[in-house]
Amino acid sequence: MQQDEPQKHEENEATEAPETAAEPAAELDPWEQLEAEAAKWKEVSLRTAAEMDNLRKRTAREREEAIRYANQRLLEDLLPVIDNFEMGMMAAAQDTSSMIYIGMDMVRKQLAEFLSNQGVDEIPVTGQFNPNLHDAVSQEPSDQPEGEIIRLSRKGYKLRDRLLRPASVVVAAAQAASPVE
Repeated sequence: MQQDEPQKHEENEATEAPETAAEPAAELDPWEQLEAEAAKWKEVSLRTAAEMDNLRKRTAREREEAIRYANQRLLEDLLPVIDNFEMGMMAAAQDTSSMIYIGMDMVRKQLAEFLSNQGVDEIPVTGQFNPNLHDAVSQEPSDQPEGEIIRLSRKGYKLRDRLLRPASVVVAAAQAASPVE
């Protein structure tokens, strides 16, 4: 039995030797540990600086956009008033020499100038129907090509590059084929 014990002791030493040899390999030199930690913190600081730069740019862009479109709600609420004013202008146009018509025409010009100064433009209603700018309220058979705008129901407006209200239009429909006799 004593002979078995030295063999076990040698086996234990043989199994322990690889473990102790692996420990120094896993443990880095203190200088290398410091370099690895410095590299990690450098990457963290670079990422944080990039995030801060992106935040600064995004905040500036949002602030600029908020200033640029600050009056959007006011202008949207003003559009029905302008529509009603234009209906009054059409009624007053029966007598263009009346003082009422002349006064209303001056106000119309001031409104048009105000809207222009605010960056508001009328949406054009000629040519082909564009679902991004126009709202088709109906279709009518016409000699014009299908999808062509026939007439305007209500004006549409854009604030710079944003749509305030789509133009309501009537669009040409394909003519019904006449029955062959």
